[in-house]
Amino acid sequence: MPKNILVINPGSTSDDIGFYRGLRPFFEVKLEYSPKDLAPYANRNVAEMAPMKKNLILSYLKKNHIDLKEIDVVIGRGGLTKHTEGGTFYVNDAMLADLKKGYLGVHPCNLGGILAKAIADEAGCPALISDPEVVNEMWPEAQYTGMPELPRIPIFHALSQRRVAIHTAKQLGKRYEDCRFVIMHAGGGVTFGLHIGGRVVDVNNGLDGEGPMTPQRTGTLPTGNFMRLCYSGKYTLPEMALKVKGHGGVCAYCGTHDIKAIMRFIETGEKEENSPITCTREKAKEVIDAMIYQMSKYAAYTAAPAEGKLDAVVLTGAVMYSEYIRETLKKKVSWLAPVFVYPGSDEKAALKEAALRALENPSLIKEYK
Repeated sequence: MPKNILVINPGSTSDDIGFYRGLRPFFEVKLEYSPKDLAPYANRNVAEMAPMKKNLILSYLKKNHIDLKEIDVVIGRGGLTKHTEGGTFYVNDAMLADLKKGYLGVHPCNLGGILAKAIADEAGCPALISDPEVVNEMWPEAQYTGMPELPRIPIFHALSQRRVAIHTAKQLGKRYEDCRFVIMHAGGGVTFGLHIGGRVVDVNNGLDGEGPMTPQRTGTLPTGNFMRLCYSGKYTLPEMALKVKGHGGVCAYCGTHDIKAIMRFIETGEKEENSPITCTREKAKEVIDAMIYQMSKYAAYTAAPAEGKLDAVVLTGAVMYSEYIRETLKKKVSWLAPVFVYPGSDEKAALKEAALRALENPSLIKEYK
């Protein structure tokens, strides 16, 4: 008898929901929220949106004739809890408290575990998360910087990276635990993970923009000049934060972080009406090439501790839909190891697969402390 799995991947203006009977989808839908729905929650902790979102999800289940008692497990995207090791966790009271206050930050992903627990309690089944963004399996030496007050911390696409790692290992005819990978997930932010022995032993903090320039983030900056700019009196702290994350990187040069629109402009010279692109075609090409250049350098930087013993370099995330970016990047990093590419990022599939593994072997499920 296939197990029935409800998957919840929350976002800021919509939630990606899937209901599966085993591996087969019964429905997959993106539930959109109107400005009117969201207005009461402006400038408030996203956790306060949980009752509204829960009711909409329950209404959709009812509309599709899904009895809550049919559900065997509810799994949500992990949030910014305390740092954990990788794997699948029960959403217990301790995790719920940390998700609600935003232990390591406030982000829509915090709602994944909150909504999973709220619906699972009504369904009488377990609530889970898997591989949250704050997985920390880093080697101790990888966490050092030159300033004790500012250790390196991992905030990255753990769920996506772990999924493509497992798939790549299968393609190689190996167990994930026996492989050595450099995995890059490129979306609005970019994260590089060194996977050795089934653990992510080194990875950058993609949320705050450590690493290469990305569509929305500055990447690592020249420390002295950045320090002086921060104290120049030209910008407030919120303004500087937006320059680093949101309006940084490609967006700072081109006026938008829409890589698809920028690549179309580069390739055809055409812009849509009211396009936010502010630079010339030649400048846009130079900026994209600079981003690829920095990504290739960071791939080699991440690979260095593997001492030349890599099974694969894996490229994933929405940026890899661009043929020019992925093919140029492949040429620059293929000397490290064979390159595998998985464009996009299917968090629902990753969560579904994690839930199935947990249902088949409940001893894999961990307690959050």
